[in-house]
Order: sequence, then C-alpha cells, then structure tokens
Amino acid sequence: MSRIGSVAAWAFFSLCVMAVITLPVNLQTQLIVSVLIVTFMAVLKLANAGGRWRLIALAFGTAIVLRYVYWRTTSTLPPLNQLENFIPGFLLYLAEMYSVMMLSLSLFVVAMPLPPRKASSISPGKFPKVDVFVPSYNEDAGLLANTLAAAKAMDYPADKLTVWLLDDGGTLQKRNSANLVEAQRASARNAELQALCDDLGVRYLTRERNEHAKAGNLNNGMLHSDGELIAVFDADHAPARDFLLETVGYFEQDPKLFLVQTPHFFLNPDPLERNLRTFEKMPSENEMFYGIIQRGLDKWNAAFFCGSAAVLRRKALEDTEGFSGMSITEDCETALALHGRGWNSIYVDRPLIAGLQPATFASFIGQRSRWAQGMMQILIFRFPLFKGGLSIPQRLCYMSSTLFWLFPIPRTIFLFAPLFYLFFDLEIFTASGGEFLAYTLAYMVVNLMMQNYLYGSFRWPWISELYEFAQTVHLLPAVISVLLRPSRPTFKVTAKDESILESRLSEIARPFFVIFAVLFVALLMTVYRVYTEPYKADVTLVVGGWNLLNLIMAGCVLGVVSERGERAASRRVKVSRRCEFGVADKWYPATIEDVSAHGARVQVYGIDASTLPTDTEGGIRFEPYSGSGVAETLPVAIRNKEVAGDITIMGCRYLPQVARHHSLVADLIFANSRQWSEFQSARRGNPGLVRGTFWFLWLALYQTSRGMIYFLRSLRGSEAQKEGA
Repeated sequence: MSRIGSVAAWAFFSLCVMAVITLPVNLQTQLIVSVLIVTFMAVLKLANAGGRWRLIALAFGTAIVLRYVYWRTTSTLPPLNQLENFIPGFLLYLAEMYSVMMLSLSLFVVAMPLPPRKASSISPGKFPKVDVFVPSYNEDAGLLANTLAAAKAMDYPADKLTVWLLDDGGTLQKRNSANLVEAQRASARNAELQALCDDLGVRYLTRERNEHAKAGNLNNGMLHSDGELIAVFDADHAPARDFLLETVGYFEQDPKLFLVQTPHFFLNPDPLERNLRTFEKMPSENEMFYGIIQRGLDKWNAAFFCGSAAVLRRKALEDTEGFSGMSITEDCETALALHGRGWNSIYVDRPLIAGLQPATFASFIGQRSRWAQGMMQILIFRFPLFKGGLSIPQRLCYMSSTLFWLFPIPRTIFLFAPLFYLFFDLEIFTASGGEFLAYTLAYMVVNLMMQNYLYGSFRWPWISELYEFAQTVHLLPAVISVLLRPSRPTFKVTAKDESILESRLSEIARPFFVIFAVLFVALLMTVYRVYTEPYKADVTLVVGGWNLLNLIMAGCVLGVVSERGERAASRRVKVSRRCEFGVADKWYPATIEDVSAHGARVQVYGIDASTLPTDTEGGIRFEPYSGSGVAETLPVAIRNKEVAGDITIMGCRYLPQVARHHSLVADLIFANSRQWSEFQSARRGNPGLVRGTFWFLWLALYQTSRGMIYFLRSLRGSEAQKEGA
C-alpha cells in the first residue's frame, strides 16, 4: 500500500507541475514571475543556503526551464510548409532540447553529491598484495624515472608491493620492424628502460605485439602478475607516498568493490589556463569533474575508472576477462562492464597523484578528440540506457557521461543560428522581442544560476562555454566521423612533457580567426538592419545580441590559440622544506622554496654567491619523507642566483646520476599530497554570476586584442619567409 501511495503522490505532484508549466498567462505576468524567481534564487545564493533550500532553489529554476521548453515547443517553431525556415529552426530546437536534457541529467547526478569520504585504514597485518602498473608507449626515460621512483617509494610493505613498467614502445614487433629507424629506436628504448628498471628495483615488461592499445598492455601485465589489487598510473602521473594507504582499505570493507578512483591533479596548466593565465587563480577544468561530478556519480554507485590514479580488484577484472578494449576509452568501458556485473566503485576526493597535461592546444584537442570518440563508441556499442545489470540511476549517470560529448553538434548550431536571420532573413525562431525577454533571457539567466548552484567555486561563469567553444571546431568532425564509422577511431597517445620555446599561433588556429571575422561582419549587419528595418528592430537586436555573445566567446578563443612561450612544461610547486646546500665541500643552512620536475629553487643563508659561476655543481641535502632519519644528497647545478641580504636564492637543475637520485627528486615533488590539496583550495573561490560575468567580459576583450596581435605577427613572419625564399 505504501508503494501505491508513493506512486499516487508522485503522479499528483507531476500533474501539479504540468499544470503550472502549461498555465496560460500573459507576457507581463510571465516576466514578473521570472524576475521574482531569479531574485529568490539570487537571495538564497547570497545567503549561502544549502540542504533543502538548495533543492528548493533548483526546483524553482527547473520550473522556469520547463516553462521555456513548453513555450518553445508550442509557440516558436516555424510553419512546416516553410521548409527553408522550418529545417534550420527545428535543428535549433533540437540543440536546445539537448541542452535541457543535459541540464536535467546534471541535476540528477550532482544536485546533492556525496560529501568527501572519510579515510579508510588498513587492518594491521592485512595488507593485500598490490601490483602497480605504469603503461608506457613513447615517454622519455627521465619522465618515467620520476613516476617509477615515486611509485616505488609509496608507504606500503615492500614485500606486498611490485611496480611494473609496461612498455609498449619496445615490443618485439617494433624491434623487428621493417623500418630500420623505428627498429633501432625501439631496441635502444628497450635496453635503456630495462637498465632503468633494474636500477630502480622495478619490473620491466614488454610484449610481442602492440595489440588493443593500452587495454592490451594492461591485460598483458595481468598475465604476468598475481597481486590481489592493481594500481594504475599513467606514465606522467606520479603518486604521493600515502596513495595506497588512502585507497586500499576500502577493499577490505566491501568484497564487491572493484574500483577506488582518485582525482587527477596536474602540475602544469592546460593550454587555456596557460594562455589565459588563470592557472593559479581559477579552478582547473578537470576540478569540476573530479570535485563535483565524480562525487555525484559516486552517490549512485557510478563513479568510473579514469585510466589512472586508481586501484582495481584483480578478481573483478578477471570476471570481465580483463580491461575492455572495444572502444578507445578503455577506462570508462571497463567500469561500465563491471558495474553491469554487480561490482561496486567508490571515489576518494583527495588528490594523491600529480601529473602533466597537454601543453599545446593541438595536443589538447588531440586528447579531447580521443575522449569524445571513445565515449561515442561506448554510447553506440554498449548503449548504457539498456545495458543489463545496471540500476536505473547508473544508466542515467553513464548516459550523462557519454551524451555530454555530443556537445560540438549543438554548439555549432548555436554558433551559426543567428547568421541565418542576419544574412538570409530566415525566421527560424518565431517570437517577438518581448517574448525573448520574458522567456529566453529568463531561461538563460536561470540556467547560469543553476550551474552556479551546482558547481559553485569549482567552475566560474562562462568558463564551461569557453572550453566547449574552443573544442567544438575540431571535435565536430571527430564526433561525426565516429557516428558514421564507429569502429574507425584508433588509440593515440597524448604527447607529454612538451614545451613551447617561442610565442606563436597554434598550428590549428586558423578556423577561429575565420569564425571571428564572420561573426564580426554579422555584427555590422545587425547595425545595418536595425537602421534600414526599424519595424523589426526588436527581433534584430535580440538576434544581434546572441551573435554578439558568440563574438565575445570567439574573441576570447583567439587568445586561447595564441600560445605563450614557456620553456618548462611543468610548473613549480611550493614546498618550503628545510635542507642544506653544499658546494666546494662546504654546507650552508637552506630552505627549498619550490620544486619542479627538472629543478629546484633554494634559499641559502650565509653563502658568498660572487664566487659561484653559473653551472657550478653542488648538492641539496635533505631528509626524505621515508622517515629513515638519514639526510641524503641530490646533485644539482646552479643555473642562476639572486642575492637578497644574507639570503642567496639559487635556481638549480637536478643532476641525477644513479637511481636513488631519481627517488630523491620524486620525494621532493610528489611525496607530500597535502601540498596539492592546499594549492587547489587556494584557487577555489566563487566570484558569483555578476562579478564573474564582468571578469569574463574583460578577459575576452583583452584576449581578443592579444589574439589579433599574434595574428598580425604571424602575417609578418610569413611575409619575411617568402622574401627570404
């Protein structure tokens, strides 16, 4: 009876909502109600109301959205007998409905995400055996050395921990290649990495053939290992000392647990952050996913494997014959298969690894293209909505994660829709200026406010739109290609540890300048049409405002594709760690100020810097986090120095000579996970919708001018090259 009562109550509530949504009201009433709801939501946000009040605010926002959907569906579509208007108009309608659907799925996933989990300790004497897999393809030995050394130094019983380098760059297939250069490089890599692994005390493993990409490499590792648990780290993802202590304990609590996933923290900015200079003051793009969305997925037992920074149960993987390899995103596909088999996952919201992300815009787009195509393959081949074994919430969660990557299609429609009216006078959206104000503008404002409610300090206003706009041009053909030929995409390794020595335009920047030019001409057309057709000025101004918003976004992207020169791919991490600095057999008290993957900045007391030429070799002596109580020395070379009273600030470059030196570098950079949490917390602040919008407008104006300067420089450079030829 209680179940029947619940269904009846839900049906009654749904009917009431439908009645409110479809209630016929005049335009003035609609406008007044919209203003009242926006004001109510703003007051609740300013009051920092949470819990039920947060849900009430989201419910009022949802009412405005659904009211807009009803009006949009019943009153704005062009007549069917005017195909030149109806076809583009209906495509725009579908794009808007996609956005509403994704908002609905987001509300389901993250309206009330789980709070961060409490740490789970391991019972004394019950440490399970763990195999650590570091899959590699073409990464530099120095980069691998830091990751392997950090993995080897994790705080865990040595007899229960085995670190494996799974090298797909030195396979027998590559060493026997008919291409002599490729064969020699693979053979040299094979020998170099075997020697490195021997020095570090880790296991080296390769295979005969490069089959099934990363999934095949991981499955080959499973065939040669026997640990109860498997930790996976990408080649450029180095773990902190406490990674296993913070994750392994959960497996003891739940015998059906197959995954403990942790967030990906990056030492370097992505191309948007670097070129816009927002890395140290604004949350990274990935923090919205790892800080909010994964916790929302975790609430529904749908947190999925992200390819690295995770621990998995071998028994569960054996249940699905290892890592899945039908798509090029083996991580999410593997999690989907295991959730369908009744296994559980959890998400631990604490950064326990630090890695590198693509430094150039082209590499960034290449990475995102692989993610988009892989998710489309999962959507086509696995279609989570109807996959057996999943709960209804899990189905919705996976549909949200896969459908998101269709965004290039509606984004393209939103970009070009205003141009149909401004250039060709097609009426693809039949409404007056007043109706736009009462319905569309209210919908847009409420949509932004709901995003601010959902993601708060993890995502500033308009930044999601900027990221999607910047990716759309190049992701659109990638997504369409996989929709047409789902089996065609192949796994491509993302370039790591890149650097940009000189400022330049990205090699894939040209389409954005073309788009900006077209949108600017459309802006001029708006002014012309308002002047020549004053009787349609209200609609023209609304459509022109839409085009202006696209123009602002396009201008900001011009700054994104204007690559700033920066020699190091890795940013420095502040550490403030006491040490001694030695040179010429003398030791001085010092403090390590910050570190990177290649060097350190050290404050030295009482040293006579005038006697030390550049490239003088010395050493940094400090006590590792291992707790041995014995200080060890890391060789360095002085690259630059700066005197400030009794303190001399030394810029040093590491000179690792033996395996232990790589371990010391890893200890300096990666051992202490607390520093990463502190860095993230320092840049998490919510500017609010109004202040955030003004900040974005200023950013877009500045980046537009910077992009145009880079463009003019590139033209002068091209002319100079022609004259030289």
